[in-house]
Amino acid sequence: MSTIRIATNFNIDLEFTAAPFHRRLFAWVLDIIVLIFYIYVAFQILESFERSFRSYDQEAMWVLMMLLMLPILTYHLLSEVLMNGQSVGKRIMGLRVISENGSKPSISQYIIRWLIRTSDYMAVIILLYAPTGFGGSTSFMWQVAAAFCLLVTDIILVNASKKNQRLGDMLAHTLLIRTKEKADIQDTIFLHVNENYTPSFPQVMQLSDRDINALKGILDASKKQNDYDMAERAADKIKNHLKIESHMSAFDFLEVLLKDYNYLSAT
Repeated sequence: MSTIRIATNFNIDLEFTAAPFHRRLFAWVLDIIVLIFYIYVAFQILESFERSFRSYDQEAMWVLMMLLMLPILTYHLLSEVLMNGQSVGKRIMGLRVISENGSKPSISQYIIRWLIRTSDYMAVIILLYAPTGFGGSTSFMWQVAAAFCLLVTDIILVNASKKNQRLGDMLAHTLLIRTKEKADIQDTIFLHVNENYTPSFPQVMQLSDRDINALKGILDASKKQNDYDMAERAADKIKNHLKIESHMSAFDFLEVLLKDYNYLSAT
């Protein structure tokens, strides 16, 4: 099982387990099943609408169809944005999308990897033509050939590239990693802070968003691995950079910094 190492601004590498190919495949299959189930429900709604309004307006029917299609077209984008880098299939298989710098991807990164989903193109083309028996049309054969070539390219890249990235991940600068933890708000830089909280180190606002994301990753990794030296090295570098003097333990210092950032960025 390959490991991805990401260098942070604190001269400390974060390690992530790359998503194995079989888990990526099973996650994709599960997502396809979710979409097929939704398509079945959508067709039932359309048929019910048609039966209820025999003299239905063609324009109204078209609008309803487009509305029902939107969740299909935007499934991966919306689920990854709203579920912290996961779709239903990814969550079940314990996978998550992250940025190449170890932080949560931006909206633009999610959009880029969503636009370049070659495996989905292949499935959609086959599903659209399957009811017609394919018909042996030349245009269909060219579409399948193009989609198949892109799909093969993705499979080769995932298995051969240094960071196990498909084409969409390479262009979006994202990674698909394996995570055993459940995805929740604790996987972000969010920490609960009381309204009457008093920041200890306002200098934390001098750090960039990437620094803060790396800081959260270091804190989580050092606690999980019980590696105090990792946390101490990060704490020392931050103290030198921000000119802070503190006798707190490294764990407490890093956690206070994150709380300060949460409070100050929200006010």
